Amino acid sequence: MSKLGHCSRSQAAELIRAGRVRLNGSVRRDPETAVRLERDHIVVDGLAIDPPKKIYLMMNKPRGLVTTASDEKGRDTIYSVLEKTGASLPWIAPVGRLDKASEGLLLLTNDSEWGARIASPHSHLHKTYHVQIGGLADEQLLAALAPGGKSENGEVLRAVQSRMLRSGTKNCWLEIILDEGKNRQIRRMLAALGVEVLRLVRVAIGPLQLGKLAKGACRALANEEKRLIDGTIWHAAAPPKRQVPSGTARAADQAQATKG
Repeated sequence: MSKLGHCSRSQAAELIRAGRVRLNGSVRRDPETAVRLERDHIVVDGLAIDPPKKIYLMMNKPRGLVTTASDEKGRDTIYSVLEKTGASLPWIAPVGRLDKASEGLLLLTNDSEWGARIASPHSHLHKTYHVQIGGLADEQLLAALAPGGKSENGEVLRAVQSRMLRSGTKNCWLEIILDEGKNRQIRRMLAALGVEVLRLVRVAIGPLQLGKLAKGACRALANEEKRLIDGTIWHAAAPPKRQVPSGTARAADQAQATKG
């Protein structure tokens, strides 16, 4: 049901357990029941679920919102931004997360397979952040981020690249690029170095740039943007070309020439 864009996985489980979902005409109360999307017929409260048009959005997430559908603590979520647009949208889910205190580029979609490819650690998709810290960075700090270090639970945290953007008298802005998305990774990396994060803004995911999208605004990806990020993922997932030793290649060429 979540893959069809009807609702979240947790909401689907509640509907199923409540007996409000029929699969091929029969009520099923087990959320783990296997479904063949291309063949099976799902009805919720008497209405059939049809695959909706695929939607791909980018949002400039404001600070203070939780990246979830509902929050047990009653905090505002990213869906409050979507509600303000007034657009009639099917259920869409965030691709990955930004924590409550973080801002910037967040992707949302009802294409769960696409979202999984974007979020997969195997894609090594670069994510670029602008980070304001409570102090002045030096070369030693920047150098310490690249090889990374171990967190309190032994997890290795590292940055692909880091550089100074601009500096004031008491704080500065850094650009930090990651190719993985571990929980609160940048905050934990800098905390381990004794550095306080004042603001954290994600400005790019792969080739997708936040650009001038206003804070709290949301828009559809342009066709070219979708093609660009799909191409980036495809290249990351493609198996490396097999390298043939030069001596082996020459021997093969000679054998072919002899046959000719």
